[in-house]
Amino acid sequence: MKKLALLLVLLPVFSFSQEKINGMIMQVNEENKHIPVIGANVYWLDTTVGTSTNFDGKFTIPYETDYKKLVVSYVGYKTDTLTIKNTDHIHHLLQPTSSLDEVVLSSRKQATAKSYLLSQNVMTVSSDELLKAACCNLSESFETNPSIDVNFADAVSGTRQIKMLGLTSPYILITTENIPSIRGASQAYGLSFIPGTWVESIQITKGAGSVVNGYESIAGQINTELVKPKTDKSLFVNLYGASSERLELNVHLNTKISDKWDTGLYVHGNTHNKKHDVNDDGFMDMPIYNQINIMNRWQYTNPEKGFVSFINVKYLNDAKQAGQLDFDPNTDKLTTNAWGSEIDTQRFEAAVKLGYVNPEIPYQSLGVQSAFSWHEQESYFGLNVYNIVHNSLYANAIYNSIISDSRHKIKTGISYTYDHYKELVNKTEYKRTEASVGGFFEYNYDNLDKLNLTAGVRVDNHNLLGVFVTPRLHARYTPWEKSAIRASIGRGKRSANVFTENQSMFATSRQINILNSGGNIYGLDPEIAWNYGVSFLQGFNLFGRKADVTLDFYRTDFQNQVVVDYEDPQAVSFYNLEGESYANSFQLELNYNVFAHFDLRMAYKYYDVKTQYQSGKLEKALTPQHRVFANGSYETKMQDTGGNWKFDVTYNWLSEQRFTSTVTNPVDYRVPEYSPTVGTLNMQVTKVFSPKFEVYLGGENMTNVRQENAILAPNDPFGSYFDTTFVYGPVFGSMYYAGLRFKIE
Repeated sequence: MKKLALLLVLLPVFSFSQEKINGMIMQVNEENKHIPVIGANVYWLDTTVGTSTNFDGKFTIPYETDYKKLVVSYVGYKTDTLTIKNTDHIHHLLQPTSSLDEVVLSSRKQATAKSYLLSQNVMTVSSDELLKAACCNLSESFETNPSIDVNFADAVSGTRQIKMLGLTSPYILITTENIPSIRGASQAYGLSFIPGTWVESIQITKGAGSVVNGYESIAGQINTELVKPKTDKSLFVNLYGASSERLELNVHLNTKISDKWDTGLYVHGNTHNKKHDVNDDGFMDMPIYNQINIMNRWQYTNPEKGFVSFINVKYLNDAKQAGQLDFDPNTDKLTTNAWGSEIDTQRFEAAVKLGYVNPEIPYQSLGVQSAFSWHEQESYFGLNVYNIVHNSLYANAIYNSIISDSRHKIKTGISYTYDHYKELVNKTEYKRTEASVGGFFEYNYDNLDKLNLTAGVRVDNHNLLGVFVTPRLHARYTPWEKSAIRASIGRGKRSANVFTENQSMFATSRQINILNSGGNIYGLDPEIAWNYGVSFLQGFNLFGRKADVTLDFYRTDFQNQVVVDYEDPQAVSFYNLEGESYANSFQLELNYNVFAHFDLRMAYKYYDVKTQYQSGKLEKALTPQHRVFANGSYETKMQDTGGNWKFDVTYNWLSEQRFTSTVTNPVDYRVPEYSPTVGTLNMQVTKVFSPKFEVYLGGENMTNVRQENAILAPNDPFGSYFDTTFVYGPVFGSMYYAGLRFKIE
């Protein structure tokens, strides 16, 4: 370890001792004076070692004795190749070309893009992709993405949960502009707290993420970039209405305060007050709710000084009611008159981001992030009470630079996280404070040609988890044109918030058991897992049209896991893993531009997820082994008036899913061992009348697939067998919607 530390200290010293060549690239103006050429490309022939000239036409480039030919190029000037024999200063004049041939380039922006160059397996989902579906909030933003699975957590709350690599959202680091956001108290419902229109893009990273963002990521990271006041429309209005009588309104108001300051006010409101019971079980198929969500965002930009900064303030109030049709909270709350549930949430967030890029040395930058959130939820489910207050503070400082040249990049910094939880579970109160401080170092080697490697390590000191090390490694190799082979390995560690992450258990008659093993969090030990992955991306032309295929395999091995055991139909138990727990995920995906403006995306996914329960080693419940996905999108050519049509269709097929055991229940209150298969079809048509106005019409689950018996023992909700967690597919059936978007630049 001491040798490694010494190497890290000496590496910059050795690297910076490398010889360099300085020079100046100039041109001659009409007055026969030498003036600098700004942004000229200077690089060694047959290498990827290069730089560009600054505002004075000056450059500095690394030199080795093997380097003989220096190439200087600039648009509109002849490209010169200089023979270099020593490290003397270079003063070179570029000569303009007499004429330039006309070149016409045509391209179309991809709604979802994969990188051939990054070491991590990252998919970027743009706002154009999000507009292919209603996308009212973040939980509904993944309907057209095969890498993320979306399903309902239970049959009453209407909560959507996501999975990646066969693991649920607590194992995914979900960030907003690289600040951890959906965690702790917001884990169950937080995805519905980020309106879709606020999202500029989403980056989905498979496998262990960067050490810069913390130690909690296990299956991957989902980062949401919000719209910016400086680049967003000055006015944007989105109005949405559904056949379920769900209504939503989004309004963006952006104002330029000065040359450097811009501000935006973002307002989101949604309401649903119609009680539906399509399957006639006496329970609402979806909750009634009201939400108001307001964000004020400030942006400071000063490129001359190298500064950019964001300040966000956000407030949310969300109220849901679920349960039996005749439930009245004024008279039936916490009684056996009728079964009902209310979930009332208030949340306040404030965040500051400051970035500085050295104008003289662009590869040197410093970023500081800080965020505070207060989250209060008061809720009850039948006779079960669950309240939580969560105060969180996060700070992260990141320094970026290079070693010797731009092929060798480094990131280093420190971070601090503070969380205070206060929970009431029926009559038992739980309190705890978690605080950690950590440092990280990440090295990236990128020659832009064959290899990109990122190696990172962080060390954290946590008041409950102790001192621990988090290593992560990502590599990308390009063996031939339009290809990328990636491999990654990383370790993650996290505290399991057993109550807030599993709130659907309160909507059952199950007894809650925590098998205390002496750990510091609910008597349980922290979860620790290793994630390994390989991926292959190949681009090619098929019948003269662009296509790409991706194959990836990821495995997550748990060293310890807080097992959530539903195998006893009268109880849910939490205990530390004793045995093996793993998740294998294989995905094959094809993207093909079939003809002009028509894109086809198809995917097949296989899961093998097993855990050692007290009753034996079993596959993960309600996790289909096989999934087939297909998405087709077509856009007509833009007319002179600015109008066009957009069509999008998505099909999802899920294989049978294992139910947890009910063999000890009476025959009338049992479910089969496996669910039926499920196939759903979504469609949307958008008419763009002009750059300012468009209308969309769509349908979800147009095949009208419904799970008839989504609730166990609905006729006896206060009895021993009541359970709302056996959900494998849609409960409501088909739903149709329409909306409009209006924008002013």
